[in-house]
Amino acid sequence: MADDNKVDCGKRRFLIATTTAMGTVATAAAAVPFVASMMPSQRALAIGAPVEVDISKIESGTKLDVEWQSKPVWIVNRTKEMLGTLPTLRDRLVDPNSNVPQQPPYCKNGTRSIKPEYFVAVGICTHLGCVPTFRPEAGAPDLGANWPGGFFCPCHGSRFDLAGRVFKDVPAPSNLVVPSYRYLSDTKILIGENPKEA
Repeated sequence: MADDNKVDCGKRRFLIATTTAMGTVATAAAAVPFVASMMPSQRALAIGAPVEVDISKIESGTKLDVEWQSKPVWIVNRTKEMLGTLPTLRDRLVDPNSNVPQQPPYCKNGTRSIKPEYFVAVGICTHLGCVPTFRPEAGAPDLGANWPGGFFCPCHGSRFDLAGRVFKDVPAPSNLVVPSYRYLSDTKILIGENPKEA
């Protein structure tokens, strides 16, 4: 009778360890779909991901449109003449020194860019979100003889210079937004990521 009441401790430890292991595996298996549902989808990651752009094909004086975070982004290859107009417009601009933080610190300068010839900006008017047109020609008849070239919003008439700085007496309250970006090489930029040294 004494042998019937004897407990096999080794077998008991094995069963407890096996049951615990199986329970842990089952809990982890049940948690994986729940945790995965909280992770952003590949599409969501792609929308917010940096965009690499080859700027070698942008001719001097022209603009390239790309999309980043579902927004139009412009890259303008400014000529020396275009750059020459920028310092002459200070008294006509709302924020000529870019004091309102609408650009990364490394673009808070007279050209609002890392390299003067290439201007990168989100192509959305700061008034009501329309997309301005690129009007680089100075003195365009429909914009007036004192038009220096820049961006014109056809929705409500806001005007921006070739550095995206807003002119006075227009509906837009502030300059165009300059996104974070960095140069990968002399011919490639990455929009949506700051330079390593910034």
